[in-house]
Amino acid sequence: MPMTPAQRHRARVMAAQAAMAAAAESPHGEMQGGAYELMQAQLHEHLRTLKNIQSVQLKVQAKHTMLADYEPYLDGVLQADAGVPDIVLSTVLVWHIDVGNWNRALQIAAYAMRHSLPLPDKYQRDLPTLLMDEISEAAIAGRLAGAEALATLAQVDMLTAEKDAPDQARAKLYKAIGWAAMGKSSTHDVDPKTLQLDMVQIALPRLRRAIELHVQIGVKKDVERLERRLNELQPQAPN
Repeated sequence: MPMTPAQRHRARVMAAQAAMAAAAESPHGEMQGGAYELMQAQLHEHLRTLKNIQSVQLKVQAKHTMLADYEPYLDGVLQADAGVPDIVLSTVLVWHIDVGNWNRALQIAAYAMRHSLPLPDKYQRDLPTLLMDEISEAAIAGRLAGAEALATLAQVDMLTAEKDAPDQARAKLYKAIGWAAMGKSSTHDVDPKTLQLDMVQIALPRLRRAIELHVQIGVKKDVERLERRLNELQPQAPN
């Protein structure tokens, strides 16, 4: 049953208080308190449900429904800005990526990265790498496209620019940005002759950088085609 506005407000306040209390008790301690324990129990129940679902698509649909239960808690923790390690927050962050809630995912990710919060061990990657991998994959596959893709990927680039990460992950991010500027995905090619100068100028340097980082990233032909298009749009002046 959905929460009433009063219940949502109370849950948000309790989460903020729990985060501030945990931070005050130990700067390096973990999230604790009644609000957190309730969310831990909810998360445990949801994880058990997800474990019994074999279909990836059905898992995504289930997560989409489950996420509403965590929103007041997340709002409270983000409002407190205490930076306490929190397995509920970090798990739900990944779920927002899984279901394509890009803005909410990046809002939580910005908080987590500002405080250097870890992901649960099961994800086997740090947060910058996961962001680059998963959101780039969504754009390359066409699940994230158009202006939304460019804006979302630009945010990922900004959040991760100063972070250490595998070259392959960053190359994938630059490939995703380049393809998003082109309007291309793994299932939809684009004729570069349809591209205007501004999109070529976004795509070409990113794809070149992707190759520098990971030569097998799969964009060499795109670079060649974009270079020809750039020459058409900016013909060389005669000597």
